[in-house]
Amino acid sequence: MEDFYDMRSSKMDAKNINLFGVFDGHGGSCAAEYLKEHLFENLLKHPSFITDTKTAISESYMKTDSDFLDAETNIHREAGSTASTAIFVGNHLYVANVGDSRAVISKAGKAIVLSDDHKPDRSDERERIENAGGVVTFSGTWRVGGVLAMSRAFGDRLLKPFVVAEPEIQHAVAFVKEEVGSEAAARKLTEIAFTRGSTDNITCIVVEFHRAK
Repeated sequence: MEDFYDMRSSKMDAKNINLFGVFDGHGGSCAAEYLKEHLFENLLKHPSFITDTKTAISESYMKTDSDFLDAETNIHREAGSTASTAIFVGNHLYVANVGDSRAVISKAGKAIVLSDDHKPDRSDERERIENAGGVVTFSGTWRVGGVLAMSRAFGDRLLKPFVVAEPEIQHAVAFVKEEVGSEAAARKLTEIAFTRGSTDNITCIVVEFHRAK
């Protein structure tokens, strides 16, 4: 099992904080497990978490990646992980993504994708990789250095600095509404993925919220 997830709730400066993350590992489970233990911990400790949340998210992602690489100097050189996170600070929602795990919102029964997959065939990602001295080649699918089928990830020491952990962040204003149905919905989505032929590990978190009326 290379998938991990993390969910945390706290209060800071009179604001409710709710953090949700899915981490899909590759090349072993150690990178995804490290994110589960440390990513949100680093974010909550960031001095600008409340006042400049987007900067705090970006810097915490990069710090966690650097810390993981330092901790795994001689082993797990091919280990890496995606991260798809939903971060609520009061009524502000931040969706931050690295890799190809996806965040989707359901509005009036319609699915709206909140994150863009980081794939090496994206023109902007390919340009970034090549400007850094990397190469993108086709081997069944487009890959960085002929190896990794995503353009951003935590870990992946051998593909640094081409594969980065800098997140893309979407920001919206929402109102959290927790209901019993979330767990059942997550379970149902996982079952559907299996029935449609997915052969990968599947991890799903469902968060219910609504806008103010």
